[in-house]
Amino acid sequence: MACLLLTLLLGCEQQSAKPQTVVEQSATVRESSSDTASGEAAPSEPNKKQFAGSKTCYDCHTKFYELWSTSRHGLAMQPYSPGFALKELKPQAADVVIGKQSFRAEIGPEQGWVRQREGDKETRYGIAHVMGGKNVYYFLTQMPKGRLQVLPVAYDVHTQKWFDTAASGVRHFPDRHDEALPWTDRLFTFNTTCFDCHVSQLATNYDRDSDTYHTTWREAGISCESCHGPGGEHIKVMESGVQGHTSQEIKLIRTLEFSHEQMNDMCATCHAKMVPLSTDFIAGDRFYDHYDLLTLEHPDFYPDGRDLGENYTFTSWSMSRCLKSGKLDCNQCHTPSGRPRFEGKQANQSCLPCHAAIVENSAAHSHHKAGGEGDSCIACHMPMSRFAAMMRTDHSMRPPMPAATMAFKSPNACNQCHTKYDAAWADKYVRTWYPRDYQAEPLRRAALLDAARKDQWQRLPEMLAEIKNPASDEIYRNSLVRLLRGCSDPRKWPVLIAALKDESPLVRASAASALEGYLTDKSTWALLGATADPVRLVRIRAAVALASVPAETVENPDARRSLRRATAEFRKAMAARPDDWASYANLGGFQMERGEFDAAAESYETALRLEPRAVAVMVHTATAYSNLKQNDKAEVWLRRALKAEPEDAAANFCLGLLLAEKQQTNEAEKALRAAVKADPQLAAAAYNLGVLLGDKKDLAGAVQWCRKAHDLRPEELKYTHSLAFYLQAQGDKDEAIALLKAAIHDNPQFRDGYELLASIYEGRGQFKAAAGVFREALKQPNLPPQLRAEWEERAEKLDGK
Repeated sequence: MACLLLTLLLGCEQQSAKPQTVVEQSATVRESSSDTASGEAAPSEPNKKQFAGSKTCYDCHTKFYELWSTSRHGLAMQPYSPGFALKELKPQAADVVIGKQSFRAEIGPEQGWVRQREGDKETRYGIAHVMGGKNVYYFLTQMPKGRLQVLPVAYDVHTQKWFDTAASGVRHFPDRHDEALPWTDRLFTFNTTCFDCHVSQLATNYDRDSDTYHTTWREAGISCESCHGPGGEHIKVMESGVQGHTSQEIKLIRTLEFSHEQMNDMCATCHAKMVPLSTDFIAGDRFYDHYDLLTLEHPDFYPDGRDLGENYTFTSWSMSRCLKSGKLDCNQCHTPSGRPRFEGKQANQSCLPCHAAIVENSAAHSHHKAGGEGDSCIACHMPMSRFAAMMRTDHSMRPPMPAATMAFKSPNACNQCHTKYDAAWADKYVRTWYPRDYQAEPLRRAALLDAARKDQWQRLPEMLAEIKNPASDEIYRNSLVRLLRGCSDPRKWPVLIAALKDESPLVRASAASALEGYLTDKSTWALLGATADPVRLVRIRAAVALASVPAETVENPDARRSLRRATAEFRKAMAARPDDWASYANLGGFQMERGEFDAAAESYETALRLEPRAVAVMVHTATAYSNLKQNDKAEVWLRRALKAEPEDAAANFCLGLLLAEKQQTNEAEKALRAAVKADPQLAAAAYNLGVLLGDKKDLAGAVQWCRKAHDLRPEELKYTHSLAFYLQAQGDKDEAIALLKAAIHDNPQFRDGYELLASIYEGRGQFKAAAGVFREALKQPNLPPQLRAEWEERAEKLDGK
């Protein structure tokens, strides 16, 4: 139960009181804003980095400055003004109605606010800043406690219409319901959710005690120094007449010296859906030293990997053969300012270096009219789709797969243009034009992923083979590793242990997380090795998996030191964003595994102050108090969880256990029944319900629910034992015997099984058979001496009857 989840940097995917001013930071800032967790502005220190500001680049780099300053990087955020509104916006024609409230942006020469009306009440929220502009303009207002909040109306640049910000981001999952959040929700707070992908050198400066931000940044937009590092020293050395071209000589990061991986990693910090581990990434660093990445285990992707929600591009780009070739990075197709290098009829030029033969005769390949829209490489290989009023292109570069549309309802390029026809029509043409069935393998992999998402493990050997195959796609393998956490089949363990040596740090880290709760000698030693991994993400995940292992108990001194270092890195990562509720929830889970229940309860309650709706955290808070023997507090948190979500399986299950302990058996039964109704796969709830009914002398009910638990988790021997016990109590001794024999055959160390099987035989007067059970049991090595002596004595007595 170590770590619940980690908050994702979702960016601006959705998204009057006395204003709290957000100011620009002074000309020098700390190297790492993660050190300012107290919320105070960075003090004057010798190790400051000298930032000069993008304007200082103009004199020597005029052309680049002009390209940058007018780009969407340079204008990622800008102050709102009537002049901006006159140039970029059209007046809002009609109110946007959200529930009982209506909203209208009023942007006239003497205006600049969003007006909210509810009945006779009217409130104005001043527009302070504007984000985006390539597809959508989002607007920020200053709220109490230093919050910058994304306003409830946004502007679609393409249609020139205003729309409901939060509603635009609702996902249309095929198997679940999504709803828009209130615009005042913390997920729409710029200071924490939008992070520093719209401004440069941001310091959140959050004070936890007062729940207040004193956020600062050096520049609005993505500045020159965001990618090239602080320019103060560079200016000094160049003015002194230094001659040179390397980063070291000119005291500035030259991205021309970057490897393709470094360039991709730098862009990914804003163009990935990721989990932050730090706030101190510097251009040239490795992505996985600072972030984790969301992959296809998440429902924001279709099983075949196409985008469903807003996913940015790094996950799909990481799946592309272009990236895997090791020859390309983002700058192949985009300029440093983010513009496409080739557009319109020249777009195919981006593909020339590797696909010259196809580009030069594109119509023969595309089967579309030369020079037409369908003849463009990106039309088929990078189809554009729309989410939250933003246009995004598929960066996986895969060909159209209409068969995946038929199987998983994912979009395909053919039908995005040919909207009058269905996927079967498109599939027919694809198979005629391209006789090699290129869709078969992606469909097979997608089917495996889809089954794993649904906890269907009939094809587990095939899934494990994919994970072990180094030629299999990194993102795909990682997704399967993460999904294996829901699989109870023990065949997964050797594969996960081996995955700690995978060439991909992403897969290694996910394998470490998947090994949480499985600490054998072999897995523990492998995880200890992972705490010394060269990549921080892997070290942190390994430290979490080893949370219950005290460093002082590790005999090898090198392993002991690396575990301590990795644990310290984990704690630092959880402190990097002190306004992030999930960081406290994760820290609480870590503390629970270490038996630090007081600290865990405090961490969980801090998480709940930041996010009062987190039902899972309420349940974990209750568990912490239960371990502290403070059952009254535990019950309060469980009742609170069920008030928020009456059908939550975990809350009902934990409440059932708590009430059973308090001898409130009828209420406990009701809660446990609610748990298994909410989650029919929750074997532990079925088992405890069965035992509770057995205590109430309802043997039929006990057998029913213990059988369900056993069927769900046949490898869990206590479920087998309980089912056999209630079967024999009900009179079904033959079935109980057969069940126990099979379990003992598969698990020769099943000591309780031997005991129960022998007692059933003895109860039937089959003394020789009972003695034989004990004789068989005595063959097992490592029996405690007292138990061995007891079984020898019982076998002798039974032989004498």
